[in-house]
Amino acid sequence: MTNLKLACAGIAALLIVCAGVCEAAPFEPPQREIKVIARRFEFVPKTISVKKGERIRLAVTSEDVDHGIAIKEFGVDQIVKAKQTKVIDLTADKEGRFDFICSVFCGDGHPDMIGELIVTAAETEQASNIKVTFDDAAPGVVFVESAGQRLRIDTSTKSVARVDAAGSPAQQEKKQPGTVATKERESSSAYQPYEYHIVNVPTTKPVPRHSLNVHFTHRFQESFHPVEETAKDLFGLDSVAVSGLGFTYGITDRLYANVYRSPLCRKGVCKTIEIGFGYHLLDEAGRSPISLSTYASIEGDDNFQKNYTYNIQAMVGRSVTRYVNLFFSPAVHINSNGQGRFNIHPDESLDPRATGLRLGQHTGSFGFGLNGRIRPTVSLLFDYTPRVGFKMGQIIPVIDDTTQELTGFKNDSEAAIGFGVEKRIGRHVFSLTFSNTQATTTARYNSSNAALPPSKFAIGFNLFRRLL
Repeated sequence: MTNLKLACAGIAALLIVCAGVCEAAPFEPPQREIKVIARRFEFVPKTISVKKGERIRLAVTSEDVDHGIAIKEFGVDQIVKAKQTKVIDLTADKEGRFDFICSVFCGDGHPDMIGELIVTAAETEQASNIKVTFDDAAPGVVFVESAGQRLRIDTSTKSVARVDAAGSPAQQEKKQPGTVATKERESSSAYQPYEYHIVNVPTTKPVPRHSLNVHFTHRFQESFHPVEETAKDLFGLDSVAVSGLGFTYGITDRLYANVYRSPLCRKGVCKTIEIGFGYHLLDEAGRSPISLSTYASIEGDDNFQKNYTYNIQAMVGRSVTRYVNLFFSPAVHINSNGQGRFNIHPDESLDPRATGLRLGQHTGSFGFGLNGRIRPTVSLLFDYTPRVGFKMGQIIPVIDDTTQELTGFKNDSEAAIGFGVEKRIGRHVFSLTFSNTQATTTARYNSSNAALPPSKFAIGFNLFRRLL
């Protein structure tokens, strides 16, 4: 028995010497499997630490809906279907800290679904760290421990196997059968980077499948500036207000329907109902540097009975940091002055200079918006919408300053501009707004209906609420 032990020790020592002096390929540790759970809106574990050069296998399992996992620096961008597991093999050949993100939109907290892969320098293993032990119950078996690995060498069968701390062959954990995720009420602390509108300009936020959302807008008529003049009317809060109400419904996670009504009534537009459909094309994740949505709608006056306007719109979004999101929303509004309904007609004025004023028939608008988060649930808002073609405004006479005579008429129009502050509480989002227009439908929000210049803003608010 003593001779046998000596022989095994000699074999182990020979293996150690060969590993140090031979020019053969170094021992390559086995691939390590790391199990990752993806669920709205987090990865578990959130932090993964590995050594440089280590071969790892990520077994990513989605517990609820479709997710994705993208690690840009390692060329990883995979979709993980709901209740399924996706296996991803990679070699950590770069040192550093690398974000891994969800690359498939999964709900309101999608932008906050981020984890971190930490790759540190590999440690040099010394021979002095090698531990050799014998198995008294199995003659001819020796255990060699090094670099966190335990090997079982059987000289009788000439085999080498990796074993766990108890001495039995290491086995992969048995996969647990998937459990059906139950739909939970959204936490009030879930991060929502922006809502469906800034002040008036729409964003690229998708409407989740089978969700029903209500959108309420309220705009006072009188500007609160100058304060010394409007204080008697409580800074415009005693003036006439226009309240709009709309609903959106997510048909799928990308396709949604929208209906909205504005009671604004003035020459050319009155009691407008807008019906439209939108489609979310891209998320700002993985290989896409932007988010992108499209929207098409029809607006009809007198509760959708006449004077129809057709809108085609795109919404482009881009985050500058995790706190600032920028948006650009170009749109075409066909027949926005159809039948010349904003023009002066002969029965309204006998002056040919008024009736001869032509305002155009169609409009192109270019909405710019910014949402800047200053606290976890508070954001500052700003949007601005210049236009070309027909511009809704006020037709006013032009008086010569010298002679005080009427010289003609012009369309006094101002591009819509607004700013505000937004507060998110669970499924509620409230925005206190300051803008120069009461118009809120897609074809009209680009212009100040009262032709208020940028120095004059009226108080208003937006209220969003997810019902389902």
